[in-house]
Amino acid sequence: MTVLLLALAGGAGAGIRFVVDGLIRSRVPSALPLGTIAVNVSGSFLLGLLAGAVLHHGVPAQLQLVLGTGFLGGYTTFSTASVETVRLVQAGRSGLALANAFGTLAAAAAAAAAGLALALP
Repeated sequence: MTVLLLALAGGAGAGIRFVVDGLIRSRVPSALPLGTIAVNVSGSFLLGLLAGAVLHHGVPAQLQLVLGTGFLGGYTTFSTASVETVRLVQAGRSGLALANAFGTLAAAAAAAAAGLALALP
């Protein structure tokens, strides 16, 4: 049953990622992949919040497995962020590529820490 829930949650996360990314891309033109950045940062925040809820508020670890690994695993897309970084390098935009790679990493880590901190008792 857990595998089925993981698969369903992962599919839902991927679908929502597609919608969120598309909405941002269509409304905010930018050389940076802002949709992917927003998805990864918001997903990292939610994962930190979920981990904090499990650690400090008695939320069942099974929920973290399904929502964290399944939904948020499907929602976030660090592989796409990597490909977009390579595309920026190929386009001769090395500065933007570095900003994308390290900016996304730093923002996602900070967002996860913020989510975890917000869940502290």
